[in-house]
Amino acid sequence: LAATVTKRTLKKRVAGGNDFQWCFSQVKGAIDEDVAEADIISTVEFNYSGELLATGDKGGRVVIFQHEQESKNRPHLRGEYNVYSTFQSHEPEFDYLKSLEIEEKINKIRWLPQQNAAHFLLSTNDKTIKLWKISERDKRAEGYNLKDEDGRLRDPFRITSLRVPVLMPMDLMVEASPRRIFANAHTYHINSISVNSDHETYLSADDLRINLWHLEITDRSFNIVDIKPANMEELTEVITAAECHPHQCNVFVYSSSKGTIRLCDMRAAALCDRHSKFFEEPEDPSSRSFFSEIISSISDVKFSHSGRYMMTRDYLSVKVWDLNMENRPVETYQVHEYLRSKLCSLYENDCIFDKFECCWNGSDSAIMTGSYNNFFRMFDRNTRRDITLEASRESSKPRATLKPRKVSTGGKRKKDEISVDSLDFNKKILHTAWHPKDNVIAVAATNNLYIFQDKIN
Repeated sequence: LAATVTKRTLKKRVAGGNDFQWCFSQVKGAIDEDVAEADIISTVEFNYSGELLATGDKGGRVVIFQHEQESKNRPHLRGEYNVYSTFQSHEPEFDYLKSLEIEEKINKIRWLPQQNAAHFLLSTNDKTIKLWKISERDKRAEGYNLKDEDGRLRDPFRITSLRVPVLMPMDLMVEASPRRIFANAHTYHINSISVNSDHETYLSADDLRINLWHLEITDRSFNIVDIKPANMEELTEVITAAECHPHQCNVFVYSSSKGTIRLCDMRAAALCDRHSKFFEEPEDPSSRSFFSEIISSISDVKFSHSGRYMMTRDYLSVKVWDLNMENRPVETYQVHEYLRSKLCSLYENDCIFDKFECCWNGSDSAIMTGSYNNFFRMFDRNTRRDITLEASRESSKPRATLKPRKVSTGGKRKKDEISVDSLDFNKKILHTAWHPKDNVIAVAATNNLYIFQDKIN
């Protein structure tokens, strides 16, 4: 009996492995074939508790979903979220000095740890970062002395007695208000924001610079990395992503388009142009091609929750690095190696420049990232198993188990396999998020947000 229980526990622990089954929970968004550009989801992020899930889109809107509380009648609600608040975070702008349009698309959302009843998040487009407060109001003040119930001012000379205003219950209202606007600090497009572990500062990164901000100060930031050469013709690489260490507030990393990662320590110098550690995998000369530099560009970097490892995503693979070992990654997972033979056509249709994100599960034992044809991949770090799943409305029956998908790489195609040539490169999963404490995942597929949870037998 003990052996059976242990086996069952192990099976449960294999998050993302073949022994672990995922089932459909919800899908948000319209079913229309013609998708409006403004409705395409551009970022997905759970808050620290997993109670709230935020999405940003190309239309500058932020939609926040709240976890549905479980009840005895409906115990399967772990993966059910309902709309909590929707607001317009950014509007399209025009830079008259440079004759440039600044689009409203939300590039990143980052939650701040909750300190009181309200929730706070940072959202950014290409140029401006905003701090939003999301709060609830279920009472209103009534019985003012200087104004009537309809809000009109009363004549002070007609007031004969004073009354104490009272709080009256009202329908719950969720308000989103901008508390800080951090603008005019980036010449190039912002690609990353990351809240520091001190919960007082955060960093923002564009193609050539990284700035450090204090959450209370909007009129100045400290430039901590600047890789802009004196002559722009000598430019050989750009910053693609940056993130603060989850526990050490002085440490951060940033990745580059050359496939390298630099770890910097803010205690060493005010300007962190000299890195503390340099992570790079030596290239195999035999596999070098015209596309080598493009596919080695890192599109995302994420520290593990423990702070011991970091994960990087390039075009074809996900790599896990130990912060104590700089010369090569400790784990490499191929996401869609079958596309290596298709790089020429992917270059022609610009898909080779797609920026896929990656995420850890709550215990750092599994990782997830997206692919084409609305496929997303999961890798179990303990068992080295992997699985390909699909975000599709065809399998969107409540609690329907997701079937593993396989791609045929040549030769005779098996019954359940999909040919590489029939993959739809317009359907791509760039943004995914994993609940920090539970096996619930959110996957953005164009204008739809899919939520899946582990199967409860």
